[in-house]
Amino acid sequence: MTDTPEPTKGEMPENDSLFEAPPMGEQERMVEAILFATSEPVTVRELHTRLPHGCDATEALAHLRRRYEGRGVAVVKVGDAWAIRTAPDLGFLMQKETVEVRKLSRAAIETLAIIAYHQPVTRAEIEEIRGVSVSRGTLDLLIELEWVKFGRRRMTPGRPVTFVATQSFLDHFGLESARDLPGLSDLRAAGLLESRPPPGEPDPNAGEEGDADEDQSEMFDE
Repeated sequence: MTDTPEPTKGEMPENDSLFEAPPMGEQERMVEAILFATSEPVTVRELHTRLPHGCDATEALAHLRRRYEGRGVAVVKVGDAWAIRTAPDLGFLMQKETVEVRKLSRAAIETLAIIAYHQPVTRAEIEEIRGVSVSRGTLDLLIELEWVKFGRRRMTPGRPVTFVATQSFLDHFGLESARDLPGLSDLRAAGLLESRPPPGEPDPNAGEEGDADEDQSEMFDE
């Protein structure tokens, strides 16, 4: 009977490690600590870079999410990242902590809605859908709020830049992904979008939104 030769250093499996991964309960505690301490949602990739070698962030998140079910806070998915947030049904308790200074203008709301529903979308496509010109100030404001960012350029003549909604936009409105956006009819019913008149009828609100250097304070309704 011959002995099986032990693998040499170069033949050791790549997944072998000198250190064992912490128990799953400890991994769960680590993920909880990271999510609790960070204000921005954290991706699984980022969790793996912080956790000890051999940890399974995905499994730890699953355990943690189940642990927080029915509690005052919940582990929620925001785009491709994760965060600890107040339970949705307890949001009314936070109203005193929320300060609403000014509301976005109709132009900014419509532009944001078009980007969210049609992303990636170019400025020309936004103007075609809205039926009016979009000022640079509108897009600059949405980018400054970190609700919109530049996407990839279209492989068309001129290579126009596209715009897409950000993870901050999803987080602000409590959405896991763009698929969770309400229907356009729901937005109109809530007064966030106004119905356009039938083709051929004048729109009293139609027209240019202004030059690129107009005061951004005009982007808000007083």
